[in-house]
Amino acid sequence: MNPPNPDHQTGLILDARTGLAAERTLLAWLRTGIAMMGFGFVVARFGLFLRELTAAADLPPHVNTGISFWFGGGLMLLGVVVLILAAIHHMRLMQKLATGEPYRARQFSLGVVMTLLLAAIGLAMTVYLIYSTR
Repeated sequence: MNPPNPDHQTGLILDARTGLAAERTLLAWLRTGIAMMGFGFVVARFGLFLRELTAAADLPPHVNTGISFWFGGGLMLLGVVVLILAAIHHMRLMQKLATGEPYRARQFSLGVVMTLLLAAIGLAMTVYLIYSTR
């Protein structure tokens, strides 16, 4: 497998597989950001769903702490941040590839940081659900 061979005169990447791989990675991050925003919206509106469910069943009203709104809003905001960071990373990577600079992977990539953040949010939501159902 040959490394990318940029044409320094035109800025074109002669091995199209490298550019196409970068495009696929960008599209994967776009799907991730959109999914995070959609899931955040669902979480934010979960309190409203519980209120409507209890009203329809003639049960005592659900105590709304408002935490689902904040978790959901946080997830939607995190999805927007993912989209922005993915676009910036993609533009920088394409510029490096066009100028022939070598690609060096970072220790804390966008994927690692988002994984840790989502794990922390998931843990906080789990703790909240356990304590709110008691």
